[in-house]
Amino acid sequence: MAQKPSIPKGTRDFGPAEMAGRNYIFDTIKSVFRLYGYMPIETPAMENLGTLLGKYGEEGDKLLFRILNSGDAFSGVDLSMYRQEDGGVNGKALSLKICEKGLRYDLTVPFARFVVQHQNDISFPFKRYQIQPVWRADRPQKGRYREFYQCDADVIGSRSLLNELELVQIVDRVFTLFDVAVTIKINNRKVLAGLAEIAGFPDKVVDITVAIDKIDKIGLEAVEAEMREKGLGEEAIAVIEPVLLLKGSGMEKIEVMRRLMDGGSASGLVSGTGLKGLDELQELFGLIEAAGISQEAEIDLSLARGLNYYTGAIFEVKAKDFQIGSICGGGRYDNLTGIFGLPDMSGVGISFGADRIYDVLKGLGKFPEAVTSSTRILFANMGESELKYILPVVKSLREAGVACEIFAEPAKLKKQFDYASRKAIPFISITGADEMAQGLVNIKNLETGEQVSLPKDDAVQIISYTGGVA
Repeated sequence: MAQKPSIPKGTRDFGPAEMAGRNYIFDTIKSVFRLYGYMPIETPAMENLGTLLGKYGEEGDKLLFRILNSGDAFSGVDLSMYRQEDGGVNGKALSLKICEKGLRYDLTVPFARFVVQHQNDISFPFKRYQIQPVWRADRPQKGRYREFYQCDADVIGSRSLLNELELVQIVDRVFTLFDVAVTIKINNRKVLAGLAEIAGFPDKVVDITVAIDKIDKIGLEAVEAEMREKGLGEEAIAVIEPVLLLKGSGMEKIEVMRRLMDGGSASGLVSGTGLKGLDELQELFGLIEAAGISQEAEIDLSLARGLNYYTGAIFEVKAKDFQIGSICGGGRYDNLTGIFGLPDMSGVGISFGADRIYDVLKGLGKFPEAVTSSTRILFANMGESELKYILPVVKSLREAGVACEIFAEPAKLKKQFDYASRKAIPFISITGADEMAQGLVNIKNLETGEQVSLPKDDAVQIISYTGGVA
């Protein structure tokens, strides 16, 4: 019995139409990256497990896809060494024995490894972009996949907030080109660290951040319950809760937070770290205002970003008119390369989620019509002599950059018209004996029904009529 074909859950096949849309996304984002001086790199799909573990927090480590050392990875492994008292197996310890590599979880940690490994060949500040797939062992659901592409831009070797501004400008330009209205949410990890300090739990900043990061998914009450589970008392939660509910303009939020960080909270504690984060937010929003971006940017004090390596400004982008999670995110990290032996190398980056952006563009009908088909004109196959007649015409058009096809067999015209319709090809040429006798080619606009006969050797006229320059 034949095996029923299938693919792993959380992955997808992409046909020609989907790939045309995806390439439109990639090409648009690449063009903007290049405008700001970012250059491309690539890193391997798999990294040494030691490179990945411990960089994304405990929850992130659980989502790493680990790769068996070989098809016989269990050979020579004494499983009794990994038995637990209840008879089960210590899977975490065992996986470290039989898995030395893992599929990359994101592009930022491999980038940090790349910078350290190639530091003698890099001019700092170093701007790079990277568009490659990543893998996470997450539960598949709408807008969440186990294999998906990220489009990252990072600059490393500079602490200037001009870099953060440029990332906001990149987001602004990309989504303006896509004709998608977004909100760019911005916070600062120093503010969150300060919040933990004035709540009286400076050592719980990671627990607080991980909990806050889920507020959009599980709601405020569930976030507070999680903080209680992590050991925060009611007094601490009473300090944190009003901040998460704070309303007003960006400057109003900063002023309220400045009073809280300067001893004005119920705890009376002062946080220099939090005040520094507020200074950075105020400076960044001053730059954003001066730059005159067109998309909405706002301070969101509940924004946390769950990854452990962020230390400064953090970003998240959401579509206004389409219900889906974050479609872009990133932030400042000061210590990532230090893990690999290169301290004091601050960086900041942003990542576009290509798969979610595809869903947004498709859902809003924002893909340009020309994206749906690469072929501009189909030449009908009317027989051997007609085929030889049109071959030089097709050659001239292709050399001029016009995408065109010849139908493979001399089939009935209905079949050839159906083919053009299915592929959304806007023009068809049906050239027969009469046109050949006069040195012409016939071209029909399949949308309007209009037909013209143009000189066979005048490629310029044909291109002009079809609007087919690539």
